[in-house]
Amino acid sequence: MANISKVIITGAASGIGRAVAEACLREGITVLACDLNGELLKELERTEGAEGKVHTDRLDIGRYEEVREWFDSLYTKHPDVDGLVNNAGIYLAKNLLDYREDEIDRVLNVNIKGAVYCSQLFGGRLLDERRTGAIVNLSSVSGMEGSSDAIYGLSKAAILGLTKSCAMNFSPYIRVNAVAPTMVETAMMDAIPDWRKKEYFSHQLVPSPVLPEDVAETVLFLLSDKSRHYTGATFDINNGCYLR
Repeated sequence: MANISKVIITGAASGIGRAVAEACLREGITVLACDLNGELLKELERTEGAEGKVHTDRLDIGRYEEVREWFDSLYTKHPDVDGLVNNAGIYLAKNLLDYREDEIDRVLNVNIKGAVYCSQLFGGRLLDERRTGAIVNLSSVSGMEGSSDAIYGLSKAAILGLTKSCAMNFSPYIRVNAVAPTMVETAMMDAIPDWRKKEYFSHQLVPSPVLPEDVAETVLFLLSDKSRHYTGATFDINNGCYLR
């Protein structure tokens, strides 16, 4: 299985998604990026090395019809796409008791359904054509160990189940793996109280913070031929914070 040459990245405008896009560009991989933030997508297009290698679209990943139409358009222009990074996600940092119904729906639509839609539309295409490829799903330590935000935690746990099921359903053509990072230095962390971050970091065995670029390197590995023997696996990047 060769390295991925053309990859879809959801939530690519900022944070981990942006870092993954930039890492792919450095490796000569063409990036098909989507995000709700059109302005930040334009910034991605101006990244060094992006000319002719980045194609962006504003998209609400939680709306099936929008996603289906986007994939139809992608396959017209990029029929050889062979990679998918399900990165898009939102975090409201709320107690379960404080969630409104519309907020529950929004988190689950983006964090779970978006990944399901993309996996279905991407996986079905490659299986029909008997082409090889790779999917990398972004989960979280919250999906493995729980979260004070129950809706976010359950959404990231669901991604781990999706990863294993798709690894079985899409074999032998598509490898499917997950990355479950610790707290990463992104804007999403701004919603977490300083005392909680300090408490969490005190349990880490490696003192240096995990940056978006660090997560991107693992994603890049899972898109490459170097990871050809991995599927259905979860890579927990947490500085040894949770050892059993």
